[in-house]
Amino acid sequence: MSGQREKLRFASGDTSCAAWHYPGSNGGCVIMAGGTSVTKEPASDLFAARFNDAGFAVLAFDYRRFGESGGAPRQVVRFGEQIADWQAAIECAAGLPDVDPDRISIWGFSLAGGHVFRVAADNPQLASAIAQTPLVDGRAVAPHAVRCMTPSALLRLFGRGVADALGSLVGRPPLLVPTAGARGTVASLTTPDAMDGDRALDPDHRYTDWEQTVAARIVLRLGGYRPGRHASRIRCPLLVVVCDQDQSALPGPAVQAAQNTPESEVVHLTGRHYAPFLEAHEDAVEAEITFLEKHLTRLHAAPRRVSNGTD
Repeated sequence: MSGQREKLRFASGDTSCAAWHYPGSNGGCVIMAGGTSVTKEPASDLFAARFNDAGFAVLAFDYRRFGESGGAPRQVVRFGEQIADWQAAIECAAGLPDVDPDRISIWGFSLAGGHVFRVAADNPQLASAIAQTPLVDGRAVAPHAVRCMTPSALLRLFGRGVADALGSLVGRPPLLVPTAGARGTVASLTTPDAMDGDRALDPDHRYTDWEQTVAARIVLRLGGYRPGRHASRIRCPLLVVVCDQDQSALPGPAVQAAQNTPESEVVHLTGRHYAPFLEAHEDAVEAEITFLEKHLTRLHAAPRRVSNGTD
């Protein structure tokens, strides 16, 4: 395994984002980010090493307000800011010495997988995009997420979300809730597979600085977040990886969004939301590397010069 990586920062908005850069050898680059409060190491380490072994550069970053990136208050998800962070990451990657700007792909899972749809739609110059178990339609997913909560926990969660949103208007610190929890607890997500995240993303408890909390106001906004609506505007090839037993993002909306994309492939895996990090990892990696090799290692022939007869 090449395994050599370097820390860098790039400007985004009025702050900066922290990232790992794995230098590549074939000119292609994969930009990676995780879902909700998942920082760059647990989000990308497992896949980034494999992509890098295949010759691709990798730029894995933290959104502002999370991980090692700047921005305050902390642990606050703002969709518009995260989309802007993706844009800044693309610009950063395009300037790296080992990266061909025409061979850049983006990769995200869960909430970041949803962002991939919007970012790909806004950046037709991308060579490809990968959305793994993406959250593409909050309106479709929200009723299922609500059914996975007990009535009392749901009431307390929304009460905390409202209090957090109101408090933000007068400068109070965010009211945080766990990103995932068991049914009956007050957490952002209590679907049956929500608690798989720990053993999927940090089985050896290596990431001691990973704070698995999020500002409660997110529960007031997720239901209205529908990045899959941008699918028809995507001009680069898109790979959508779905897990057929996914109880957190649900496979149906992602498949539908892929069908609305001009050039897309759908890979179905057996398992729940985090299966690509667990029992379906090899299948996921193989499908994604095959896709990247198809679209990022194409030979770009130089334009032929046509003589006008005067030279």
